[in-house]
Amino acid sequence: MGKKPMRQRTARRAAERAAAKLSDARERLASLEPGGSGSRPLPVESASQIEPHALASACLRCGGANRLVEHVAIPHDGETLRVARLQCPQCGALRECWFRIAPAWAN
Repeated sequence: MGKKPMRQRTARRAAERAAAKLSDARERLASLEPGGSGSRPLPVESASQIEPHALASACLRCGGANRLVEHVAIPHDGETLRVARLQCPQCGALRECWFRIAPAWAN
């Protein structure tokens, strides 16, 4: 006797669980990259570069374009960092991108 075919609903739920696991793994990986947390801020030369840089990143869950919710300066470990809070309008996922303003010095 062969294996019983999977019902449509069971297959759909299994695919949804796999997609959720993949999205969670993407978010964990992004938190380890530069800009993913306050302990790993991404260096930029000026505050005007923060919003375009943050909006250039796609949603980690669905791949859609993010929308900027706010851009604020926050004290973190004795220095002031910038954080751009983003939200995906398609799936509603929230994300934070952290930045340190570090002007390039002339030689």
